[in-house]
Amino acid sequence: MDSGSNEATRLWRVFRTAHQMVHDRGYLVSQNDLDMELDTFKRQFAPTGDVDRDHLTFVVQKKDDPTDQLLVFFPKDKSVGVKPLRTYVERMAQQQIPKGICIYQQTMTSSANKVIQSLPSRHTLESFQENELLVNITHHVLVPKHEVLTSEEKAALLQRYRLKETQLPRIQHSDPVARYYGLRRGQVVKILRESETAGRYVSYRLCI
Repeated sequence: MDSGSNEATRLWRVFRTAHQMVHDRGYLVSQNDLDMELDTFKRQFAPTGDVDRDHLTFVVQKKDDPTDQLLVFFPKDKSVGVKPLRTYVERMAQQQIPKGICIYQQTMTSSANKVIQSLPSRHTLESFQENELLVNITHHVLVPKHEVLTSEEKAALLQRYRLKETQLPRIQHSDPVARYYGLRRGQVVKILRESETAGRYVSYRLCI
């Protein structure tokens, strides 16, 4: 298998996981993109053998809020610096897209990370290395089902059990599953585990 074919196979896996990830966050994604086969990916994005990462860029919107849009992009540079990142940030501003995910090949420079950290509060930009998305971690047999609570569901939970949010068990903001779901600090995630004795065991974690 040549290097171009290897690269296409790798990017197909990353591309498909990215669609599954935003779908699991409540964004509208077609079933064709979720289930895309390798041959289809190659025909669409690598007809000459090499994948043009610019063509992998896609925008999705929330099922219940068309203004909540998310831009997912795949920079060409192996090490992403300030210049390409600013290009995407400017596109987000021009198209009024509040959220973005940068899926980079190998590294991001410290200057590029500072750009992400200095974005105005109305914009959020996450970053994942391609290696992190080669496999969908939530499909692993040992990872239980997670559901992110809305602010209303969180308030109802705390009221029902007469809890302060600080009394809930915690999940780190940097936890791989928290990152997959785009958890923000202060959000609560519901975790459903299958139990041989209890049938289904439910717990909650506060993102910190």
